[in-house]
Amino acid sequence: MDTITLTDSHFLHILQLASSTLPVGAYSYSEGLETLVENGAIANQGTLQQWLEAELKYGAIRLEAAVMVRAMQAATIGEMETLRYWNFWLSAARETQELRNSSWQMGRSLMQLLSTIQPQIQPFAETVGNPCNYAVAFGIAAAHWQIDIPVSLLAYLHSWVTNSITAGVKLIPLGQTAGQELLLQLQPLIIHTEVEIIALKDDEIACCSWGLSLASMQHETQYTRLFRS
Repeated sequence: MDTITLTDSHFLHILQLASSTLPVGAYSYSEGLETLVENGAIANQGTLQQWLEAELKYGAIRLEAAVMVRAMQAATIGEMETLRYWNFWLSAARETQELRNSSWQMGRSLMQLLSTIQPQIQPFAETVGNPCNYAVAFGIAAAHWQIDIPVSLLAYLHSWVTNSITAGVKLIPLGQTAGQELLLQLQPLIIHTEVEIIALKDDEIACCSWGLSLASMQHETQYTRLFRS
C-alpha cells in the first residue's frame, strides 16, 4: 500500500471538508434508510452493516465518488468544460428526484460556503453553475486545497459512511458505541473501495442501486419522516 504524507495544512483542510459539522445539510437525509428501517429490511447493527457493505461494493456512492475524483482532476488543471460535463452527467445519473435534490442542495450549500470563506473558488462556482452536485463541489474544494486524490476519496467515502451510520443510530435505533464499532469494522472495505474507484476508467463507472432507488421513491409516502424526502 502506498504511503501518503500530508502536511499539517492539508490534513486540517480535509478534516474540515469531511467533518459532520460542515453546514451542508447532510444530516437531514437518510439515503433510503428511513424506508428500509420502517419496512423491517434493516433492524439491527448486522443488517445495517450488510446494507452499507453492499452500497460500498455496488451502490451509487461508488458512482458519486468516481465523479468526485474526475471533478477534482478537472478543477486541478482548470478544465472547466470537463467539470461541467461531469456535473451534468451525475445529475442525469440520479435515479430519483429525492436523490437528485439532495445532491443539488448539498452541492449548492457547499459552493456557497466555499465562495464565502475561500473567494478564489468563486470562478469554479460560476463555471459549474446551479445546480451543482455535492460530489463535484467536494472535488473542487479538495483540488483548491491541493489534497491528494486518494486522501480526498477516502474522506469522501468515510463522510458518507459516517452520515449513514448516524442515520441508522437514530432510526433503528442503535447505541453510539454500536455505531462506532460499525464504522471501525467498515474501514477495510472503505480502503478497498477507494483503491477500486481510483482504478476505474470513464466507461467503467456504473452502479447497481435499484434497492436504494426503490427505498427513495417510497420515502415520500411514509406516514411520518424524520429525514427530508
